[in-house]
This record gives sequence, C-alpha cells and structure tokens, in this order.
Amino acid sequence: MPTSPAMPVVSRRVLAAAVLLWTFALPAQPMPAPAEFRLLLAGQALVKHDLRAELPEQIPGIRALLQVDAPHIVFTNLETAIQGSFGGANTRNTGFFHATGPAVVNGLKEFGFNLFATGNNHSWDLGTAGILSTLETLDQRGLVHAGSGRNLGEASAPAFLNTPAGRVALVAFASGKVHTGGAAQAMRPGVNEVRLDAEKRLFEDDVARVIAAIKLAREFAPHVIVYQHDHYWEEDRRLTPDWKKAFARACLDAGGTVFVSHGVPQLHGLEIYRGRPIFYGLGSFIFHTITAPGHYKPEVWQSVLADLVFRDGQLTALRIRPVLLNEMGQTGPRFNATRGTPRAATGDDAQRVLTEFATLSKAYGTTFRLGDGFATVDLPPTPATAPNSP
Repeated sequence: MPTSPAMPVVSRRVLAAAVLLWTFALPAQPMPAPAEFRLLLAGQALVKHDLRAELPEQIPGIRALLQVDAPHIVFTNLETAIQGSFGGANTRNTGFFHATGPAVVNGLKEFGFNLFATGNNHSWDLGTAGILSTLETLDQRGLVHAGSGRNLGEASAPAFLNTPAGRVALVAFASGKVHTGGAAQAMRPGVNEVRLDAEKRLFEDDVARVIAAIKLAREFAPHVIVYQHDHYWEEDRRLTPDWKKAFARACLDAGGTVFVSHGVPQLHGLEIYRGRPIFYGLGSFIFHTITAPGHYKPEVWQSVLADLVFRDGQLTALRIRPVLLNEMGQTGPRFNATRGTPRAATGDDAQRVLTEFATLSKAYGTTFRLGDGFATVDLPPTPATAPNSP
C-alpha cells in the first residue's frame, strides 16, 4: 500500500485524546439492559427538502418504517451539506450540488435517526463553512456523528452514543470523489478521507488511521459501527471491488461489530464474516436528485433496511425489509421536492427487492428465508470466540 505526505498520520495518542473528550462529554455509562442491542441501518439520506412540509401525510409511515422494531440506534449517512451560521458558497456548480437548511435535520431526528455519518463526497459542497455548519447543526440537536470534523484528529476519531443497551461507537470515512480541499488536515476542517491509488491500493497511512480509531473505539464501547462512503466504483456498478472486501474484513478483525457502506446509489450484497455483518451497499433511503427521469436505472429507486439484534455481543438475528422510492414526484414545481421518498415495499415489489438482494448476497454464502414483506438472514453458528473480543 502506498504512503503519501499529503495527509499526515494521526497518532494513537491524538486519537486517544479525541476519544477522551467524547467520553467526558457523555453522561455516565448506563447499566445495559439484559444484553440485547437493536440496530437499524438505512440507506443514505440525500435529503434537500423537509418532508414534513412537503409530504406531511407520509410522515407517520416513514416514522413507523424506522421504528417498527424499537431499535436503540437508527443510522444513516447525511449526504448533504447544511447551510448555517458559518455561511459557505457552492463549490460544485453542477446539478449534483447538494446543500440545504437545518430543517431537514430536524425532520431526520423526528423520524428516529440518532446516529449519522457526515464524511462523504458532498460534505464539502459548501466548502469549509459547510463542514462547520453541518457539525454545529447536529451538535445543537444532540445528534451523534462521525466522519468529518474541525481537524483531522476530530474527523477520524470515533463518536459515541449511549443507549439503554450500552454504549455504541461509530468510525466513519469517505473514499473517492472527495473535492480538492475537502479532506481534513491537522489544522483544517474536512472529511476523514481514505484514498486509493491508480493500482487500487489503499494508502497505508489512511488505513492505519482507521484501524487505530476502531481499536480505540473498542476500548470504550462494546459495539463499533464502521462506515465507508465509497465512490471508487467499478465500471459495472453492480460489482463490489476486491480491495473493499479485504478492507471491510480487516475493519471487523480490528474490532468492528458491523461494516456498512453507501456511495453507489444501489444495493450491493451482504456478507457474514466471522459472525459479523458487512453491508457492501445499502442504496438510498431518501434520494432528492434533480436529474431527469430515466437518468438512473430502476434499481436505484429501491433499498433495504437492516434490523440487527445482538445479545451478549453476538449477532443473533438479522432481518431485511425492502423499501421503494418514487422516481416521479408530483406534477409541477414541487416535482423534485416530492420524489425519492421512502415507503415500505409490499406484495410483489417486496418479493422482487428481497430476491434481488438475496441474489447479490449469495456470492458471499449468505442465504435468506423470505417472509411476508421481509427476509430473515440465516446466520452461521456463533463462534466460540468473537473476532473482536477485548
């Protein structure tokens, strides 16, 4: 793996200091409930309009979709820059510019989201000011986030969220299409970037920074979510590259409980690696694009929610629920504001999405049992020793 002076290695000491700042800011660790932890993973939230104002009649359904199994954590990637008190100017100047106001964050919080990745290729769409405003907006609302920060130490450090079932950590990073100037530096805000060279090799210093953060997170939390926002796509966007598979497994070996990724706006498969899940691509939960109808293939307008149950640190249940997004919005000026909205897939649509996801996952030896509107993953026997036991 290559090294580069462009992004300095953040030492374990610096990461440890960032972790300590997080833990001091948190309330005392609550006593865990009888060792059951529920996690809901959603597709990315490319959200530019407040759905509560645009589609109020659909809000109860969205909230129910996310809260049906009463998860302790509801996770997504915030795929937009937030306009706030720091100002900011458009750094992209194309139809793929994504920025919006704080109201969308209020909406996501109302839906039930309480854990966010903020490092992605659109984090810098309002420049450094947008990075700072996004962080401020989430902090003001008490929402936990990782993947961007006021400097590289903060961007690469794990974030922590206390739940009734124990403390959960998030380590997040972005790969590919990070705008020049958008990567965090020692004294500059930005995203936690993990780079790939022309030979499809990850930079050693980036990998070391992520692995160090995961190991530190594991010292402070029994559950560590590892997140990658990835734009190093294969020419055939349905394929997951080998380098990504190897890196995801290494992240779990380092102490991760689950690895989850977005970036390609469509589903990729699920692997159960040494008893731990790797979601190579969960597609989109909200997709506010202004591209013309037909720009994206039909599979972009579908996704899944992953309901995970852990007991005593082990994954004991994993249910997949299908989601559809409407490509066509309401006729007229509100077309873009009312498209890309999630709803539960039912009937034949549900079976189709679940069957497609099962087919994508079959290459990893993952099998499913299809139910009425959901699928249950067949989990391997619990290993005698978990791969990330402390």
